[in-house]
Amino acid sequence: MEAVMKRLLTLFLLGLLSVAAHAVGDDSGRGVMAYGKADRDVPGWAITTDLPDGWTRDCCMYAKAIGVNLVLYQGEWTGDPERVMVLNVWPSKLSSLEAELQDDRHHYLGRDPAAKVGAIAIDNKSMTCRGVHYEGADHKDDLVVFCDPGLATGVRLSWSMTLAHDDPRKAELIALFQRVVDQSKYLKYSDETHGAGTKAGR
Repeated sequence: MEAVMKRLLTLFLLGLLSVAAHAVGDDSGRGVMAYGKADRDVPGWAITTDLPDGWTRDCCMYAKAIGVNLVLYQGEWTGDPERVMVLNVWPSKLSSLEAELQDDRHHYLGRDPAAKVGAIAIDNKSMTCRGVHYEGADHKDDLVVFCDPGLATGVRLSWSMTLAHDDPRKAELIALFQRVVDQSKYLKYSDETHGAGTKAGR
């Protein structure tokens, strides 16, 4: 029975490693890389960033369950979207980054016409990023940043996080979120790219 359980656990772990998008840590334990292999006309991609101290990265359990590429969170996973940083990467279809923002704004205000819309300051040196701060009528703040790593990459990406409007750590969490976005970099995926980050494990 014990041998059967070990085999099932091994198969489960192998299944987690075979999903389309993954995350690995760097040698210092403070970095994270999410990646996806080439798919039709979209080249393989990797997104790296700094992992805030005390935060946990997940790509292959919780993130996969909610249909995103990566989540960063503190403490135990609760399933509550508040205070969770979410990375999404998708094949680019809209004509521009501005079109992505306008499409997102249209859908958000369609759901919550009374929401206030502001901007988030982003200073990413490696790709063009635009941030939006929605203040919803539900007393939730939604931070969304869209980034465009370039036409040749075939992808665009977003970072997002939801906070309670009166969260006592709001300013601190927004600053951490901005830092994660500012430090995000695009790399073309290859076995060498992946190999550079495997020493810290998945």
